[in-house]
Amino acid sequence: MNILFYLVPKNDVVFLYDDYTVEQAMNVMEKYRFTSVPVLNRQGAYLGSLREGDILWGLKSRPSGFNAAVQLQVKQLKRQQDNQPVNINCRMEQLLQTAINQNYIPVVDDAGIFIGIVTRKSILTYFTDKAGKEEKAEMAESKVK
Repeated sequence: MNILFYLVPKNDVVFLYDDYTVEQAMNVMEKYRFTSVPVLNRQGAYLGSLREGDILWGLKSRPSGFNAAVQLQVKQLKRQQDNQPVNINCRMEQLLQTAINQNYIPVVDDAGIFIGIVTRKSILTYFTDKAGKEEKAEMAESKVK
């Protein structure tokens, strides 16, 4: 199955640019109530994922105080863990393995340019539907015998 069927395109994804300030990042995350969002550079390359905890620890580690710390750029924050991207040509089985530890999977093209995400929910739906179809086929086959 082609992952494009499950792709949420970049135009529909909430993301941050690495030159946003921490304050801008916090505002975006608060507005959409996301705890983790993709970070891109201005060329569109996926750089990683920013989590609320990254912001919290980044603010705590700055002795200059909150008002100065929120003016830092996102790229100046240390990220604890990035959501690993996959190439547009990856297989659904690889997506499932990646989704074990990530609630969304960034998708990049061959040049590393961010094109969207696949959500854990859509991956689980795919495999649940697939399992249901296989079970129905097995039941139908056992009735024929």
